[in-house]
Amino acid sequence: MSATIRVEAAVPVPARPASASEERRHPWWKVMCLTGVDYFSTLGYQPGIAAVAAGVLSPVATLVLVALTLFGALPVYRRVAEESPHGQGSIAMLERLLPNWAGKLFVLVLLGFAATDFMITITLSAADATAHVVENPHVPAVLHGHEVLITLGLLVLLAAVFLRGFTEAIGVAVALVVVYLALNVVVIAVAFAHVLGQPHVVGDWSRAMTAQHGSPVMIVAVAVLVFPKLALGMSGFETGVAVMEHVDGSRDSRGELAGRIRGTKRLLTTAALVMSVFLVTSSLVTTWLIAPRDFADGGPANGRALALLAHRYLGDVFGSAYDLSTIAILWFAGASAMAGLLNLIPRYLPRYGMAPVWANAVRPLVLVLTAIAFGVTVMFRADVNAQGGAYATGVLVLFTSAGVAVTIAARRRRQHRLMTAFAVITVVFAYTTADNVMERPDGVRIGGFFILAILVVSFASRLRRVFEPRATEVHLDPTAQIFVRDCARRTIRLVAHEPGPDTHAEYADKVRQVRRDHDLPTDPDVIFVEVTVTDPSDFEGRVDVTGVVVGDRHRVMRLEASSVPNALAALLLEIRDRTGVIPHVYFEWTEGNPVAQLLRFLVLGLGEVAPVTREVLRRAEPDRERRPHVHVG
Repeated sequence: MSATIRVEAAVPVPARPASASEERRHPWWKVMCLTGVDYFSTLGYQPGIAAVAAGVLSPVATLVLVALTLFGALPVYRRVAEESPHGQGSIAMLERLLPNWAGKLFVLVLLGFAATDFMITITLSAADATAHVVENPHVPAVLHGHEVLITLGLLVLLAAVFLRGFTEAIGVAVALVVVYLALNVVVIAVAFAHVLGQPHVVGDWSRAMTAQHGSPVMIVAVAVLVFPKLALGMSGFETGVAVMEHVDGSRDSRGELAGRIRGTKRLLTTAALVMSVFLVTSSLVTTWLIAPRDFADGGPANGRALALLAHRYLGDVFGSAYDLSTIAILWFAGASAMAGLLNLIPRYLPRYGMAPVWANAVRPLVLVLTAIAFGVTVMFRADVNAQGGAYATGVLVLFTSAGVAVTIAARRRRQHRLMTAFAVITVVFAYTTADNVMERPDGVRIGGFFILAILVVSFASRLRRVFEPRATEVHLDPTAQIFVRDCARRTIRLVAHEPGPDTHAEYADKVRQVRRDHDLPTDPDVIFVEVTVTDPSDFEGRVDVTGVVVGDRHRVMRLEASSVPNALAALLLEIRDRTGVIPHVYFEWTEGNPVAQLLRFLVLGLGEVAPVTREVLRRAEPDRERRPHVHVG
């Protein structure tokens, strides 16, 4: 048997990871705290980034960032939550647009950027927490110079929480977010009180803006140009939709799925509104009350502007408490990224055959991701600035892909106004991404490394698993079951046949050929088997077998699968287990170069079927006495 003729595109059906079914779901606000440890923790360094990037225009540039958050990122990801409610995010929406290998490669590239975003979130946040540890005035000087070891210790603690379970991670996140936001309210409120006592700082700031940039139009124009450097303040949306399957929607009258979507929209909206208020107010008070020189490298406000205000206006005791809270939430900011990776990886790579089966389990995957985080931390020596470019690149690429996905979704539903709005937002995201890449090209290089690593590991895993039966279930319809039961009383003989002309003459010719090639009885009792390839880039799935009778005489079992030999092997094993009889299958040799035929099998699921079917059976059933018989003529 050589190639099948019909090739159809299959829409991928997301597999639900084992971890999702093992963990109970939670109210939306608790899940918001898990994603919020990443989003809200940027307050630890965002005011300093804004001050360095925009100077006196920091509050104006922050307002531009907030506008893009509320009127750009938020509507986009609310739509993503509707279109992809099982937590696959915009990646799954784009996967459906490209069938076969093109779609898989596209998804792997996006997963590379997602891995860059999430993994650098883990390592950068832990490194920033370490920076807050060593820069606290009460911390012994002996810790200076040991940033890498401290960061690795924080990563170990983060992994320990996830090894305990997702519920424990949620509980820690809620406590950290509540305490951290409460302390920030105190610091910002006290800072505003000092501004009221020194009203000249506002006037000085206004005059400085006018002196440097002239008219209000120029001020806004320059702020728009520099705001891409503040893009880290938009992180958290992708993880918000990535973990949405953990949102409890069971109390919604419209059903659990609708409740999950509604809860996720609340999660995204609440987080965006809360963060927007904090971003604007923190930018104002830090710009008004902290001298520009203090934001420079090595300055007391570099990466910890609000912490400096806490120590200055509330004393070292409160300041140290604020530092501890900042350290804790920065350490745990990697939790949302870890949760996102634990959700995304099992949804794609095992389904593609591009990861071991154990990748569906939480604990082994946590250990692997922690080991990768160790490598990244050592590579960058726990340097926050060295990782910032890669973090921003990963975030912005995912934002742009989400914008493209929702634009296409709106177009398909003929929602022209929404399509236009999403297209404009996507253009802004694309501009921000391009500006960031030109400013920090190291982010693309790091993202490229993650993409290359995912591609190499994925295809190596696929090659290693290519000879598995790859059928999650084999289902025979009633007619096919009758065929098998009838032949089980004698000898079960299957004849591999290419789908083609559905005529009595076609099958009669095939019977004569099989009898001649294999020296069978004059009127052999056979069942024809025809496999139609769907999407050869898919790895595994359910195989449905349909029985039909052609010409009132010839019995045919037809099935669809991503690979012909693997589907045939799975069918043979299913028939053996159902009947207790060892079946026989008959092939003819395919003409052509065997190397080329092997490549056709690896890429298209076709090629020289007989030897591959036999190899799949050999690996699936080591006992030769119980192995189905393969005949080639």
